[in-house]
Amino acid sequence: MAKYLVIVESPAKVKTIKKFLGSSYDVEASNGHVRDFPKSQFGIDVEHDFEPKYITIRGKGELLARLRKAAKKADKIYLATDPDREGEAISWHLMQALKEDPEKMHRITFNEITKTAVKASIRQARDLNLDLVNAQQARRMLDRMVGYSISPLLWAKVKRGLSAGRVQSVALRIICDREEEINSFIPEEYWSLDGEFLAEGEKKPLEAKFYGTDKKLPIHNKEEMDQILAALADKEYVVTEVKKGERMKNAPLPFTTSTLQQEASKTLNFSTQKTMRLAQQLYEGVDIKGNGTVGVISYLRTDSTRISEEADQAAREYIASHYGKEYVSNAEKTVKKSQKIQDAHEAIRPTDISRTPAALRDSLSRDQFRLYQLIWKRFAASRMSPARYETTSVKIGAGEYTFTVAASRVAFEGFMSVYTEEEDTKKSNVLSQSLETGMKLKLKELHPEQHFTQPPAHYTEASLVKTLEELGIGRPSTYAPTITTIISRRYVSKEQKNLYVTELGEVVNNIMKQAFPSIVDVNFTAMMEGLLDCVEEGTVQWKTVVRNFYPDLKKDVDEAAKELEKVDIQDEVTDVVCDQCGRHMVIKYGPHGRFLACPGFPECRNTKPYYEKIGVACPKCGGEVVLKKTQKGRKYYGCENHPECDFMSWQKPSEKKCPVCGSYMVEKGNKLVCSQTSCGYVEQKEKDGKREQAAE
Repeated sequence: MAKYLVIVESPAKVKTIKKFLGSSYDVEASNGHVRDFPKSQFGIDVEHDFEPKYITIRGKGELLARLRKAAKKADKIYLATDPDREGEAISWHLMQALKEDPEKMHRITFNEITKTAVKASIRQARDLNLDLVNAQQARRMLDRMVGYSISPLLWAKVKRGLSAGRVQSVALRIICDREEEINSFIPEEYWSLDGEFLAEGEKKPLEAKFYGTDKKLPIHNKEEMDQILAALADKEYVVTEVKKGERMKNAPLPFTTSTLQQEASKTLNFSTQKTMRLAQQLYEGVDIKGNGTVGVISYLRTDSTRISEEADQAAREYIASHYGKEYVSNAEKTVKKSQKIQDAHEAIRPTDISRTPAALRDSLSRDQFRLYQLIWKRFAASRMSPARYETTSVKIGAGEYTFTVAASRVAFEGFMSVYTEEEDTKKSNVLSQSLETGMKLKLKELHPEQHFTQPPAHYTEASLVKTLEELGIGRPSTYAPTITTIISRRYVSKEQKNLYVTELGEVVNNIMKQAFPSIVDVNFTAMMEGLLDCVEEGTVQWKTVVRNFYPDLKKDVDEAAKELEKVDIQDEVTDVVCDQCGRHMVIKYGPHGRFLACPGFPECRNTKPYYEKIGVACPKCGGEVVLKKTQKGRKYYGCENHPECDFMSWQKPSEKKCPVCGSYMVEKGNKLVCSQTSCGYVEQKEKDGKREQAAE
């Protein structure tokens, strides 16, 4: 009887696939890659046309010996690694490492771990796709070149243990650029005016917003607001227009890797890393009571929203029988395909739509259940008809000015009976009274309110993933490891959901911008991703990409090694006396930034936190304001007399007091801004003894 060997990546799949294929199949796991570049060497032979040097990964020798033994006994070998570039490359490395007859080896892929999909993949076995392999090889080599060329430079110029990366350095720059935007943001004052009106015989007031005249009129300050209020003082309020209409809200697309990470972050508060770990478990298989181990979602690394005909048909039949035919979408949901999208896989979906979250609740952990429920609901919704709203818009005239009211009511829930996003859950304005054109209204009260514009929001993991995807940087498999790396290196700290740059992150980003502008250039990085896609499609040779990239990188590295100054490496002596041995303590640079250490090390091991004085007196107690850091490395300014004095500011305080309200002022770019946002006073920072007032 013929004997077949199937090699998968993860041990978690072995039992499930063995059950599907039966006794003539042996199933073994490679545990990911079996060969890679050596850790201690560059691993790329530049002088011999960039030939990669691969070695067996340390600790994989025994596993590889077992795989070779099983391969010798098999009549056919099926390489069933994951269905993406990385998986194709792992299969290619296995072919090289097993040293078996290539005729015996076949490549199979399945988008979901179900009996049907796995058996179908055996029937549709194919040769290895070398274009995919070469795209992954090129990516790995580019990353290796950047990491192994620039990281030693950072070690020499800043400290050991730092790293640079082709994608991580761009992600860090994006976060740093946003931080600069926030720090230099100047709030601008604006006002809003709401009115409460009563129709005849009604007790509940109608709330309307000030619009303006024929066109929208922004209100910039109190003077403008006072003029409008004076003009409205004796006016009659009349309904000038009542317009009824209908609005449709289309169902969302099923999840891609990026949109799943974003939505899981927003609604479940999962990190990208946690989302991918849980999705991997759901894909590889969970033990379902009565069914054994089954993969409950399709492949999790995808940037396509395509759905197979069978899955689409099954979803429509399920919706028709459980919700009604009117809830089934008339058209398949598609997205305009951009050049960035690789359409090799389907979107992320449940492998069987009849396997509802409720049915699996007892078989899944709490977090697995929450993620599965999100995927199931989003997929079901994507096959459903749009939600329909009845809308009413009302205009209320008062002399030359107009107030407006917009109201809506859900007439048909459609997909929203299954899946709603945050904005759908916000309570919509509903008109309780019947209004007609020409109807007079009685003014109950006007509510003028002062506001200030807000700075751009700090990046969260979700918004960073969205930005990386929009800019064409990285691919579905790289988002989570990229974010994890910059946080673990302490370049970025995560507080609640927000990402903040640390002092170390600023130092590394500034070096990268100065010495390697192309590596941290968003457009250059996106262009490289495009070239790798061309390698995958077979239109560009992978060696061409590598040959063109390396010489420019080497030139930049050589120049930087000569020209870059060391960053804060010299031990700076301070006036702080060591309370254990009496020496003057020095400033050292550690993994978490600067600290005070005794120069008598190793005899004296005394250390203290280092707080840099900024030459400004504390506005609360008169002590020195010093630069401090949170536990996660985010910079802020606080009083040296903490905890007795609780003064703190995220922006750098100035000695200057606000001439309008007397509060302390803070530096924002080249301006000084009053720390009290309700004051709004702004002026230029002093330059050459002169000061230009910007606003008051």
